[in-house]
Amino acid sequence: MPIAMAINSPGGPEALQAIEITITEPGPGEVRIRQSVIGVNFVDIYYRIGLYPLNAYPAVLGFEGAGTVDAIGPGVVNVQPGDRVAYHGMPMGAYAEVRVLPESRLAKLPDGISDRVAGSTMLRGLTAHMLLHKVHVVRPGDWILVHAAAGGVGQLVTRWAKRLGAHVIGTVGSEGKAILAKDAGADEVLLHGDGGWVERTRAIADGKGVHLAIDGIGGGMLAQTLGVVRPFGIAASLGQPAGPIPPVRVEDLGFTRSIALMRPSSIAYANDPELYRRSTADLLAALQSGLINPIGAEYPLREAARAHADLESGKTTGSVILTV
Repeated sequence: MPIAMAINSPGGPEALQAIEITITEPGPGEVRIRQSVIGVNFVDIYYRIGLYPLNAYPAVLGFEGAGTVDAIGPGVVNVQPGDRVAYHGMPMGAYAEVRVLPESRLAKLPDGISDRVAGSTMLRGLTAHMLLHKVHVVRPGDWILVHAAAGGVGQLVTRWAKRLGAHVIGTVGSEGKAILAKDAGADEVLLHGDGGWVERTRAIADGKGVHLAIDGIGGGMLAQTLGVVRPFGIAASLGQPAGPIPPVRVEDLGFTRSIALMRPSSIAYANDPELYRRSTADLLAALQSGLINPIGAEYPLREAARAHADLESGKTTGSVILTV
């Protein structure tokens, strides 16, 4: 029988255990796929530890993957058995060898895009699209700050922002990661452990600050990040691997600062049918025209716990995938 990696209660990486699952027939408008690549993302960790609550257990984690259509239900018209597809978003349950999804969730893959590329890029790619086309519509010459610029989201956002003509300032935690951020195209790379990075960022960005600051670190970092946004710019808070974010007062956004703060969700972005259709088409087109999303680490599906531990500890760079 096929397996899935599930949790029975919130916990550490060891909470992920293999369970056998039954192969079910797809219903009306549904498609069954046999997966080959599954993306691992920090949002999966947030669900595993209970930061984001789950309604029922056992729960199979994961929001993105790629594979081959195995069977279709009544009314399915856009894909056929044998087609290669990828997806991102609800319903959760990607950590599985086989799964059933609504047809509307699937993007048919062109010949030039492999399962590995698509399965590791959908969530990060749609996150980048959301940040650069919805949170702030990036124009040539804009300044963007990307925290954790050597990570999966950070590298992809940097590459896509450069394709749009923006200037990118990346921050990283070590000199080794600075090389990866530079390779992704960042114009300047700073160590976020350096107490002077806020002033240096403002100085680099025309002495005014950035138009868009992307904070995927959390903890006490967000308060500092707000200090690098120019008037009428925006800070996007994506996650909190560094810990809970202290409350932000409206006054902190300020009469003198005149900045905005958003907590955008790629899951919510993907749940909007029109946004999902348009952003997925844009992402696949960008990948076909040369947008790169390096895979930094891969693990067999049964080693999902090790993948979580490595991602959570900061050992990985680039995208992290499970393979079937």
